[in-house]
Parts: sequence; structure tokens; C-alpha cells
Amino acid sequence: MTLVQLRHLISLARTGSFSKSAQALHLTQPALSRSIRALEDELGMPLFDRVGRSNELTAFGREVLDRSRHLVSEADELRDSGRRLREGEGGAVRIGMGSGPGAMLMTPFLMHMAKHHPRMRVAVARGGTDLLVQSLRERTLDALVVDARSLKPAPDLELGLVREMRGTFLCRRGHPLARLRAVAFEAVQRYPIASTPLSDEVARTLVEAYGPQAHPAHCVTLQCEEVPSLVEVVRQSDAVLLAIRAAAPDLVELKMNPPLNGVARFGLVTLRRRTEAPALVILRTLMQALMRD
Repeated sequence: MTLVQLRHLISLARTGSFSKSAQALHLTQPALSRSIRALEDELGMPLFDRVGRSNELTAFGREVLDRSRHLVSEADELRDSGRRLREGEGGAVRIGMGSGPGAMLMTPFLMHMAKHHPRMRVAVARGGTDLLVQSLRERTLDALVVDARSLKPAPDLELGLVREMRGTFLCRRGHPLARLRAVAFEAVQRYPIASTPLSDEVARTLVEAYGPQAHPAHCVTLQCEEVPSLVEVVRQSDAVLLAIRAAAPDLVELKMNPPLNGVARFGLVTLRRRTEAPALVILRTLMQALMRD
């Protein structure tokens, strides 16, 4: 039996007339008759008694009608749920974000979902790349936005949309270094340096530009996963922040000599051969709009 046949049964039970139901269903009367007859043949018992021009449900037909209404209703709900998920009107999405992309993306993403998709359940997890990847593999997260350079290549991971953003040294307005036309790394080292955990590639870029003393393991004195916390510390102290420029537009960019040619690469990571959560379309759009210098 099919849902189409059950819908035919429900219609005929409502009208009691093959001609009226056929018209309502946009079918010919013979086609509707064949559908009902095929359903009766499959179930092994008649569903209707033909009484003159009227068609009345048998006792068995009434039982089948009740179950048919339930099945059709459930099928319609499944269809509507799929539509709501596609349009971001329901369901759930679980996103893991690293420290850098989280600073740029987490609040705008949550704000957008609250305003435009209030019925969708949204969960954002923060943490290091390795921990987030483990959660992705355990299916407790649907996707990640992380530093692509800290991601270990693996056959089960799909690195999709990648956004590049410029990294630099930042300080508060009025900081002694902010007045200098050229800032040597030795001058920066006189102050606390704040940063999130950095990838090996970023560490190499720093060492190539400023020497071994610029390796994060040696020069970073304030480290945590949350960029907003570090930004607030730098706003209220003489600490210097090493981060993407766009993470703190109100801070002053130091004129480093030589310049720091560092670029952060943030990517959207999913599991290969896994159906994506529909809300990832929304996340990609926000990444393209917000994650740029």
C-alpha cells in the first residue's frame, strides 16, 4: 500500500462518492476505483459497502481509516519538518568554534539565529581544535569553524569554505608603543604579550620575521582560548595583543619593523560523506560576510 492510496481512502470516506472524490483529487473515477480496489486486495477485506450511489465504510474500513489518518498525518509532519529544516525554521544545529573564529563569528551567529530562526535550537561549543575535531567525529557537533592551519589532515574531514584574515600586534590607544613610527619586536617584548594558542605555522612566521625570541612558547605571557577576554585585558593595560586585526577594531595596530606578514586561515570543517545540517548554509553566508579584513 502507498500513502497515495491511503489519501484516496480518506477522501472517499469523507465524501462517500467516487465521482466527488475523483474530482477533488484531480483523478478520473476509474483511476480512483482501481486505487481503492488495489488497497482492498492487498488488505484482503473490503473497505466499503456499495449501497446504491453511496459508499459506506465497513467495520474493517473504519479501523483502517483511523490508522490511515494517523499515518498520513505523520507523513505530512515529516514533510513539513524537512521543509522547516531546509528553511532554518526548526531542528537543531551544533557548531564548534576555535578561539579566533569564535571571536568574530559566535555572537553574530547567535544573534542572527535568534532574530531570523527563533525556532531552531542552536548550540555553540568553544575549545581547541583537537578537542573539537574529536567531538565532530563523535557526532556531538555538526561542523567546526577553526584555524585551518591547526587542523591535522585526515581522510574523514572535509575542509570547506576558508577565509583568510590578517594577523598583527595590537595595543590600546595611548600605549607608549602606539606613538612609534616603527616598532621593533624587542620593544614589544618589554610588555606582556597576549595571544590565543597559535599553530606551528604561525610560530614559524613569527620566528622568520623576528628571530627565535618571537616563538610563542618564549614570548607569549598571557594565553587563553577566548579572544574577547584578551582584548579586554589589552584595553585596560599595557599588554600587547597578537591576533587578527578584525578581532579588535578599536585597538591600535603597531607599525612593526619588519612588518608581520601573517595571515590566519579559518575554515569550515565537516565530516566527509555525512549529510550536512541545513543551517550550515546560514553559517557559510555569515562567514563570507563577517570574516574579512
